[in-house]
Parts: sequence; structure tokens; C-alpha cells
Amino acid sequence: MQSKKLLWHIFPINLIITLGAMCLVTWFGSATVQSFYHSQMTQDLEDRARLVEGQVAHFLSSGREEELEEFCRMAGRKSFTRITVILPSGKVVADSNEDSGKMENHGKRPEVVSAFNGITGASIRFSATLAKKMLYVAIPLYPGAENANEKKANLLGVLRLSFAVSALDEILKGVQVKIAFGAIIVAMIAAIGTMVVARRISRPLERIKEGAEQFAQGNFEKPLVSTDDMSLEVRALSESMNRMAMQLKERFDTILQQRNEQDAVLSSMLEAVIVVDMNEKIVEINKAASELLNIQSQNAIGKSIQEAIRNVQLQGMVHEILASDTAVVDEVVVNKSGNEFFLQTNGVKLRNTSGECFGALLVMNDVTRLRRLENVRRDFVANVSHELKTPVTSIKGYAETILDSGLEDTEQTSKFLQIIVRQSNQLHAIVEDLLDLSRIEQETDKEDIVFICGNVKDVLQAAVQLCSVKAQEKDIAINLDCAATLSYAMDPILMEQAVSNLVVNAIKYSDPASCVEIRGYKTDQAGEEMIAISVQDYGVGIGKEHLPRLFERFYRSDKARSRKLGGTGLGLAIVKHIAQAHNGTVTVESELGKGSVFTIFLPITVEG
Repeated sequence: MQSKKLLWHIFPINLIITLGAMCLVTWFGSATVQSFYHSQMTQDLEDRARLVEGQVAHFLSSGREEELEEFCRMAGRKSFTRITVILPSGKVVADSNEDSGKMENHGKRPEVVSAFNGITGASIRFSATLAKKMLYVAIPLYPGAENANEKKANLLGVLRLSFAVSALDEILKGVQVKIAFGAIIVAMIAAIGTMVVARRISRPLERIKEGAEQFAQGNFEKPLVSTDDMSLEVRALSESMNRMAMQLKERFDTILQQRNEQDAVLSSMLEAVIVVDMNEKIVEINKAASELLNIQSQNAIGKSIQEAIRNVQLQGMVHEILASDTAVVDEVVVNKSGNEFFLQTNGVKLRNTSGECFGALLVMNDVTRLRRLENVRRDFVANVSHELKTPVTSIKGYAETILDSGLEDTEQTSKFLQIIVRQSNQLHAIVEDLLDLSRIEQETDKEDIVFICGNVKDVLQAAVQLCSVKAQEKDIAINLDCAATLSYAMDPILMEQAVSNLVVNAIKYSDPASCVEIRGYKTDQAGEEMIAISVQDYGVGIGKEHLPRLFERFYRSDKARSRKLGGTGLGLAIVKHIAQAHNGTVTVESELGKGSVFTIFLPITVEG
């Protein structure tokens, strides 16, 4: 298809849009004027009808039809309005312009039908009698009844007034002619303006085309000059062309810069990246890979994969990638500082623009944390299943024993029922703790926890009061040491629950007639001012091998003793999540036979 100049791309569409807009304005303006005029005329005719309504009703009710017709003729001449009176049967009894006796039945006229129904009717149509387009307004005539039903039942007839609307058509034609004339003038102005704008745009583009031809011939010494007649977009295009010329001239520097940028990207990537050639020698290795594999990148480049990385699985994967035409995905396990790391490794061949293979690319993601989380999830499922199975099995067993042995031995039955109740309470406690833990996690994720600046001592005292009954059962004294002025932005209910869990654990694992100490104080951790809440007991203590996993769900350092004391295995996990919800941490220090100290650290910078 033959290309057209810019002018012929812009001018026709602008002209069409302008003419279309003017036609739309013409139509809308004419319709609005006509609608307004009709509305005003309708109201005017109704007002005129109301003025003579009483007299017409009087003549009609008294049967003086001749006087009525004379009145209609006189009133019609004075008001320049045609007046017609119609009986409920549709017969015309009086008309200001025509002989009523020769007029046809008007009962089916739309405005008359509306008036027969008790409402004002209006319509516009061509009158065959007068050979004109007329506006008709008809109102019902009543003998003066007040009730609406009585009025309708005693309808005397219909009073109809009409007016020729031909004058309006003449006015509208004049308006349309003026608007059309204005549209033509606007279209001409728009056409001239479009041509001027198109010329202002095309001239700078022609200069840019000439400059681009010079660039294509290799002449970069004469850059394109930006002038005042250029638009912002054309000026930007001109400057872009100049920049392109400079980039072509300095292409070797650009290639070097891209190389540096590539090295920067590789070094800043979190994924480990290794590039080898066809001889399995390392061509590129980024910082993440060197740290993950515990090798020096500058020493590894140029060496074979077998020499640089002592991992048989990774070496075999490189060999498989170079021998295969498809991507290779595998999980590689590496040892670093005595710990196992799991690397999700993806490898593909590298090909040049000709399709020839020149090496292989390996991208490794550290998924160790995911694997550990999967192990934690499996342990959690196993633990919760075991924790729930124990009370359920006991309840089922004792219930079956009661059913098998009958209810005659009331003492034995009572004993079994007490065991069932105790196991049910244990099951209920596990479910409640699981629900609490889930609720705390959801509120933390959704940031639904509301922090209120409150007194720390009040929260500690509430926790002490909540645990006082358990302490009295073992004759354990609870000592509270906290400044009355110590305050913190927190969720008081959650914090009370966390401290209560720690105090309950301290009471469980303390010897009778001992004591539990609760302290609230300010401290400094790694240069950050924090509030610490510690709960210390002098009970059996916890072995060091259990401390790293102590806050895991359902983890028990002494399973037999914990179940005997009625614990659910979730109390410390709840404490940890409450502390995390407050951007804090919880720690434990313990020694077998000497007791334990659990401390919640809360940063003072947390805002409520």
C-alpha cells in the first residue's frame, strides 16, 4: 500500500470528528429546544383550559349547548386557541373553529381517552380537519364533586384546547441552519488548524530523516539540532537519535560496560550461578555460589568442576547436562561446616546465535529452610496425632470396658468415668491450645493485634492471680518484682496468657514448698533498649540437649513427666508466637536440678 504524508493521516480524521461533533450538537440542540417548547405550550394550554373550565362545565351541565358553542368561539378567537368540548360518548358538542354537528366522534383521540380516565391528556399529531400539525391538551369536566370516584362517575365531558405547532418548526429550521452554518465555519477553521499543525510536525521530522540518513552512511560528526519549532516528542526523538549515534560510535565501550553490569548482576543474585565450558571448566561463578560451596571464585575460574568443587553429585550433574539436549533438574546435597545444605539445581546447555553449544549453566537455590520446614511439619503431624491418639484411645478403652462389664460395679464404673473425664479434659486442653496458637498466628499475619500502652505490672499481677490456685495446691510462693511505672505498648490479654503459661510451667516443674520469681524490668540487648519479663523456678531443670527445640509444638523434654502433669506440649509454642507478635523473642536458661529461667524480651520501639 502506498504511504501517505503525515498531513493526510491527521487531516481527514480531525475533519470527520469535527463534523460528527457538530452534527451531534445540532441534533441534540434541536431536540432540546423542541422538547422545551412543547412542554411550555402544553402547560400553557392546560392553564388556559383551567381558566374556562368552570364556565364550560356550567353551560354543559345546564344543557345550554348553543350558548356553549358561542362561548367557545368567542374565547377561542380571543386566545387564538381552538377549543373543543366532547361528551363522554365521544360526540363533539362545541368547537371554536368548526361546525360541531359535522365533526366525527372524538372518543378515541389519545388525549381525550386520557381525560376520560380522569387525567390531563396531551398529544401532537396532524389534524385532518385543519390540515395542520397541532398540539392537543384535554382535561376532564366534573360537576363539582369532591370525591375522586364521584368525579369519575359524574364526568360531564372533556374540554380540549389545541394550538398549531408549525411556528415551532420554522424556529427549529432557523436554529438548525445557524448551527449548520457554524459547523461549516468550525470545520474550515479545524481544517486550517490541522494543516498548520501537521506542517509544524512534518518539518522537524524531515530534518530528522535527513540526519538519520547521514547516520546510516556512517557520518556521526554532525548531530541533529533541536529547534524551537520542535514539539516535546520530536525533540525527544531527535535527542534519542543523537544518543543512538554516540552509542554506535562507542559500541566497544558499551560492550565492556554490559560485561561489567553482567558481573554485577551475577554477584548480587541470591541464587548460586555456575557457568562451565564444554570441557567442564568453570567460566563464571558468582558470589552466592562461592559462599554456598565454600570456594574462592577467583581460584575456581579456569579449573575443572572436579578440581574446584569436591561434590560427586554436582560433577555428575554437569556431565549429564553437557550430554543431554534437555534441561536437568535435581537436588544436590552439600556439606558446609558440618551442616547439610539442600540445593535445588537447574541446569541447561548454553547455545550461541548459530545454535552451537558452548557450555552449561547451573542455577542453584538453597531450599534447606524449606526442607527443614517440611520436616517440622511432618514432626508436627506425627506429634499432634500421637497427642490426640493417647486420650482418645484411653477414652475409647475405658468406655468399652464399662459397656462390657456393665454398670453393676458402681465403684469401678465411677473410677473409669473419672479417667474418661480426665482424658477428655486433656483432649479439650490440646484442642484449645491449638486453636489459640492458630488464632495468634492469623492475627499476627493479618496485623489484627491491637497494641495498647498499658502497665506491665498490672499484666503480671493478673497472671499471678490466675495461677494462684495451682500455686497454693503445691504450697509454692510466687514473688513479683516489677516497677509500678513500667509500661509498654502491647496486647494485655495475649501478654497475660504468655506469662501465665510460663508461670504454670514453673509451678508444674517446681518442688512443693518452693518459690517462683517473676520480674519485669528494662534491659539492653545488642545496643537496643528492651523490656524483659522473666519467670524463674528452682525445680528439676532442663537438659541442654533439649533447649534448642523446647519451643517447638508438642516437644517435651520429659514426655512421661509432662503427660503425668497434664501438659499439652503447646504452652511454650504459644509463648513464642505471642512474643513474635510483639516483635520480641523468648529465651530459656536452665540447668538440671537447679531450675530454669524463661525471659520474654520486648523492644520498646514497638508502637501500639
